[in-house]
Amino acid sequence: MQHWDILLSNQVNKKAFIDNILNGQAKGELAVFNNLKGILFSDIAIEKFIEKEFQYDSVESSTLNRQLRTFSSGERKKEFLRYCIEQKPDFIIFDNPFDHLDQASRVVLAESLQKLTDSIAIIQLLNRTVDILDFVPNKALIKDNTFELYPFIKTENHFKTLNTAVIPKPAEPHSFHESVLIKLEDVSVSYEERKILNNISWTIKQGEFWQLIGPNGSGKSTILSLITGDNPKGFGQNLFLFGRKKGTGESVWEIKKQIGIFTTSMTDLFQKGHTLEQMILSGFFDSIGLYTEPTTHQKNIVNQWLEMIEMTHLRKKRFIDLSIGQQRVALIVRAVLKHPPLLILDEPVEGLDDENVDLVIQLINTIKQETNVSIIYVSHRIEQGLAPTSIFELLPSETGSIGKIKYHSELN
Repeated sequence: MQHWDILLSNQVNKKAFIDNILNGQAKGELAVFNNLKGILFSDIAIEKFIEKEFQYDSVESSTLNRQLRTFSSGERKKEFLRYCIEQKPDFIIFDNPFDHLDQASRVVLAESLQKLTDSIAIIQLLNRTVDILDFVPNKALIKDNTFELYPFIKTENHFKTLNTAVIPKPAEPHSFHESVLIKLEDVSVSYEERKILNNISWTIKQGEFWQLIGPNGSGKSTILSLITGDNPKGFGQNLFLFGRKKGTGESVWEIKKQIGIFTTSMTDLFQKGHTLEQMILSGFFDSIGLYTEPTTHQKNIVNQWLEMIEMTHLRKKRFIDLSIGQQRVALIVRAVLKHPPLLILDEPVEGLDDENVDLVIQLINTIKQETNVSIIYVSHRIEQGLAPTSIFELLPSETGSIGKIKYHSELN
């Protein structure tokens, strides 16, 4: 029984590689899996499983009495792994299984995988060297779509630096000038009798760089939806967004104008033929696609950004044809284009390889150093090289998560 850790660059067509193995068309050393029964464990496989249960109103796994969508991310992975094992495969392909998991869930999953190696072969596909499993004997690197296995050598990454001479100025200055952007005072949120957040107090001021951390299910998404004005649970509470108390006649649109947002799901919005340049320009108009003729000044600003992120030569290339790392950097640039008072980055490096993670982190650090934009960075990982000034941690309890301010210096 062979077990593998395979490190993939973001240039690799991972879906095609997985299909090759599952369809018995693997080459070289992986050909040993060609006549065996395999199953895929991935976030996409879990989403498909959830859709199927929802569509047929069924519970697919015999060990469950509830549908998978009712679990937190960590629990979903645990239960889906149980389902995969029930199918009695000869091997399981794990596609970035540690993504979106808090540290405690990672440890539990790693222990489960180690136990599994006694009875089922595992192939872990990963983008980050930090996720390599010590107990897996075979390790390889795939650089391109030949899917050729190269020996894996663990090295310290020394990537080229961004051209960080100057961040382009916004086309027009922002209208909001107060020092306090967001203020929560004893804010609580419950859903159907279950308390999610319990008396959260958090103040975000101009120019601050916060990392928001907390285990799966602790309420990070809920707190973000309060800050963006999307959550109606903010009404009647001491929630102040850009100088206005929630529910005093402000429009969600007025709040949104003050915030630049990046989430990985935004990538799916730009699946048409927009070029990289058009996609970034659309950030001036908050539209998905470019329907307004940009001014020469706006085009110049975008050209300066493209020069800074060293992607000028790609400006006419379709956004969907860029690598995942290039897409991620471009979407962050689009979010920060107008220098909004607040920039929210929700797990911006999940699914990226080490080189692209480095690129995104450099971009975030440069935004912090060169602008007065406040940043909320949401992630389970504490990334090497990322330097938030403060950390806000959600700590779950029976009565809902409480918030704790944890300064970065404590972590070093």
